[in-house]
Amino acid sequence: MTVHEYVADVVWTRDPAVPFKNDRYSRAHEWRFDGGVTVVGSSAPTSVPAPLSRPDAVDPEEAVVAAASACHMLFFLAFAAKRGFTIDSYADHAVGVMTKNERGKLFLSRITLSPKIVFSGDNRPTASEIAELHHRAHEECYIANSLRAEMVVNA
Repeated sequence: MTVHEYVADVVWTRDPAVPFKNDRYSRAHEWRFDGGVTVVGSSAPTSVPAPLSRPDAVDPEEAVVAAASACHMLFFLAFAAKRGFTIDSYADHAVGVMTKNERGKLFLSRITLSPKIVFSGDNRPTASEIAELHHRAHEECYIANSLRAEMVVNA
């Protein structure tokens, strides 16, 4: 069995001028990836209001939604290319919804993908072929296979 490992460094440093124990510390931090990309992260402003969170940063919930959307898209593009379809653009407005689970804990219970795809060329897929490509992309997506949330595609 092939094992793939993915690494991200998450780094947070306390401002020495702010006491930690008063719960007034910044939740801003960095996500550092092996390719050299650094992303500013924070808690969601709905969890910890600004200025203790950074609304302009990526929060973990948004990152999960983006990862699910990107994974689905990448499989969709690959399967479409193998079928001989040409895609000029793929844009998704992905939305994650948090609700309480059976233990009363918040979790991402649903992620809805709403991709808008522009095809070109003579070989264009039918609506049923597009639906099949989405189904296959969902079945193969590593992120969807890792999540408990329901994944919905509004194609």
